[in-house]
Parts: sequence; structure tokens; C-alpha cells
Amino acid sequence: MAILNFKGKTFVQNHHLAVKFHQLVPKKDLSLTDKASLNDNLIINGDNLKALKALLPTYAGKVKCIYIDPPYNTGNEKWAYNDNVNSPMMQEWLGKVVDREDLTRHDKWLCMMMPRLKLLRELLREDGVIFVNIDDNEVHHLRMLMDEIFGADNFLAAIAWEKRFTRSNNARLFSSIKDYIVTYRKSPAVSQLREARSEKSDSIYSNPDNDPRGPWTSVSYVNPATKAQRPNLTYKIKNPFSKKMIEHPTNAWKYSYEVYLEHEKENRLHWGEAGGNTFPRLKKFLSEVEGGIVPTDLWRYDDAGTTDEGSKELDEIIGKDIFDNPKPTKLIKKILNLALDDSENSIILDSFGGSGTTAHAVLDLNKEDGGNRKFILVECEDYADKITAERVRRVIKGVKGAKDEKLKEGLGGSFSFFELGDPIEMESILEGRKLPSYLDLARYVFYTATGEEFDPKKVNEKKNFIGESREYEAYLFYKPDIEYLKRTALNLDLAKSLGEYKGKKRLVFAPSKYLDTNYLLDYRIEYCQLPFEIYKLKG
Repeated sequence: MAILNFKGKTFVQNHHLAVKFHQLVPKKDLSLTDKASLNDNLIINGDNLKALKALLPTYAGKVKCIYIDPPYNTGNEKWAYNDNVNSPMMQEWLGKVVDREDLTRHDKWLCMMMPRLKLLRELLREDGVIFVNIDDNEVHHLRMLMDEIFGADNFLAAIAWEKRFTRSNNARLFSSIKDYIVTYRKSPAVSQLREARSEKSDSIYSNPDNDPRGPWTSVSYVNPATKAQRPNLTYKIKNPFSKKMIEHPTNAWKYSYEVYLEHEKENRLHWGEAGGNTFPRLKKFLSEVEGGIVPTDLWRYDDAGTTDEGSKELDEIIGKDIFDNPKPTKLIKKILNLALDDSENSIILDSFGGSGTTAHAVLDLNKEDGGNRKFILVECEDYADKITAERVRRVIKGVKGAKDEKLKEGLGGSFSFFELGDPIEMESILEGRKLPSYLDLARYVFYTATGEEFDPKKVNEKKNFIGESREYEAYLFYKPDIEYLKRTALNLDLAKSLGEYKGKKRLVFAPSKYLDTNYLLDYRIEYCQLPFEIYKLKG
């Protein structure tokens, strides 16, 4: 596989590991919920690299679908490189706007994307899929970068999205009417993708002969293989109109003689109007079609929307000319319908939240089918409240005068708004070279895993219980003793010691585990390994 090299790569390859965990601070006044929680729909305002790292304790391996729309790096977007990487060269880059005259703009873009893509991969489920919107400026670099991070075998498609339906005569050379949506899976656990059937996809089916089995289409009965290649599929069949026995002059049939007799008996052979076809075709009935249809890598504007549609949607919800080129909800809904195989609990993440289209699309789908999909949006700009969150507030409550009745009524739902807070530094918790107390470590792991307030009064160290969140009962098997840590593992006896299941999943922190997945499921346990930093100490 070809390797992509760029200036600064050696400094950012593992930068995501050096990024500190930060607190996610709930902002009740900006949320639309009774109690802000990390288990709600989320809008996070802050640097998306730090925010992705802060989400890991709660959402690592849980996100089903990621959609991101990063800067296209056209030279006109006024984005700046802001990752505080330990390199004199990259320190020089900090805060400087990347424009078309910047000879290192492609290097800076790749340095910005690499650690974010690595964290996004950690957040994906094994059967998760990521979609990245991009144009010609960086698509070639993005493909090579994602080959390196996700694996070339996990590339699915570079979808061409027809984002406009008219050309611009202001262009000097070519007028671009397409973007790309580069798509990768996390692992071969994604072995099939299907789009939902629609009136358009089923329009090929009709019923010209009033067949009682309903609409049908037909496929050729003639095999591409020759008679010499498939002599076992070479035989004569009867034309019911001419009454003659016929065979193809050069090619075999697609089916064996026994299957042909079944097709003839079931009246599946179609010879055209009044037997006008020289050779029969096989009827395929719509009623027998199972599942969806195979997606293509060309998405037309009438099926996936346009940037103009995205602008009109945002204009109707918030006002005109407040955001450049927002994506249409039709595009995101098409992506979600393709990527999600369930509507109950799938998590969708967009770490370049922008105008909030992804949240809008998730809420719209939930309204349509009663699903419980959840969105996580991250937006670093100061419009995270005024545009990103405000759009979501309005589509939840309803937009007076909206043309769409669902939007006019309100899509329903809730969200919690968070801001990035101070870093959570294990070094300070460890107080020099000492292992933390049970209470200090309990506070750290409970907050980073649940995102909810830790209450030391709820801790029962004898029962290893450290608190309860909306979703979990949390347990911590720990002592500030290296020997205890070396010999302690979550086994069947410890699982039984948690007591009777009370309706909430049990989040269990321990140095290691000896239980397989089936036992963890039986005891409603989600296992989390203790922070690796404690093993660096000798007591």
C-alpha cells in the first residue's frame, strides 16, 4: 500500500494519545431537557479533538454512524490550525489562517485530520460506518489517510453527490456540481449495505398481463456462457405461441432443465406481447423481493438534495444568510437510512456540527418511525449556541409557518448542551507518586464514564458501589495496593457479588476480567478496565 507522507506527520501520528481528557461542563440554560446528561442527545461547544477525547470514556465503541463535513481546504474558508502539538514548526502554525497562498495548507489539513480520524475510529462500533464529505481539493489525500487509519480493505465507496443541478458560468474552466462522500467501515462486521425500497426503485415493476401474483419485472433467460462452456444447460424448450421446440443458436440457458420445467409450470416465462420475443424472459415478482436495494456510488440531487435546498431549510428555520452551504437534511437522512440497521438505539456522531443538519435529520427520522436514534454534535465555533443549538431547539419545538407539517408541529426530543472544561489530569489525582485513594479514583472514573455528577455519599466501598447514573449502576474493584491490582480480576464470583439485577446496566471497573461476553451479558455488565496510568506507579 502506498504511504502518504506530509510535513508534521511524525508529530501528529500519536498526538491523539497525548490529548488530555477534559471535563464536559453541562450548561442547563442552553439545554432543552430537565436534567443535562451525557446520555442525552448532545451538543458540545469546544475544540473537536478535545471533545472527541472527552467522549471516549462514555462512547468508545458505541457509535454506529459518523458523518463529518470538515473544511474542504479551498483556501477561502479562513480555518486555522489550532492543535498544540509539541513541535517548534507546528507551534509556528498555531492560530494562522490557512489561505490559498499557504504552501503548507495541505500539510496543515492532514495534520488536523489525522488525530481526529483516529479518535473517531475508536468511537465507532465494530459494525460502524463513517462518511466524510469532501471535494476535489483534498479527496485524494483523504483517501490515502483513511486507508492508513481504517485499512484499505475497509474502504466502501467514494460516493459522488450531485450537489447542484445547474452549472455556474462564472467558472473559468470547469463548473463543479459534485462533492464526494468518502465512506469506510470500521471492520468486516459490515458485510452488506442496503437502501430502503421506494416508489422510484420499484417503478421497474408493472403488471401488463394482470398476473394475479402482482407487479413483476423480467430478466433474460439466456446465459452469457456458450453451449460449449455449459453443455449441461443446453436443451430445447417449447415456444407456446409457435409450438416449435427452440434453443439459442450459440448460448446456453441460465437454468437447468428441471428448473425450466418448474418455471414453465408456474407460468414464469414471458415471451413478450403475443409471443413476439424470440427467447423467453423470467418473471421476477415484487412480492417476492426481500430486503432493500444495493446502493450506488452516484447520488442524484433529486434523491439526496442540494446545497440550495440546505440553505432554504436553514432560512426557513432561523433566517437568511447566516451560514454558508449547509447540507440538506435529505442527504443526511439518506446516509442514516443506509448506515443504520435499527432505529431503537443507534448513535450518530457529527464532530463538525455546523448548522445542525445532522441533529435535524436524526430527529426527523425519529418522528417518522418512532425511533430512538441519538445524535452527538461537536462545534468549535462560537455560533454553537446561536446557530447549531438554536436550529435544534426550533425543530424540536416547531417552526411556525414551516411548509413541512412535521416541522411546523415540532419533531420532539431533547438535548443537553455541554462546554469543554478543564483537563482531568491523572497526575494531579495521583498526588505525586502515590496511588489515589478509593474515593478519588471513584470520582474520576464515575465522571469520565457517565458524565454525571459524582456523589461521594452514595459510595459503599465494601460493596464496591460508587454511584448510580441515569443509565448505570457503577462499581469499582480497587485498592491503593499494587498486589491487590495484580491479583484482582472480574470473575464469576465478583459478578455474583453485585447482587440482584435492578433494571439498570452495571458498569464495572476492575484491573482485568476473566468473564467472556456471554457472562457479561447474562449479568448485565459493561466492563471497563482501570486507567492504565495507575500501573506506572510502584505504590
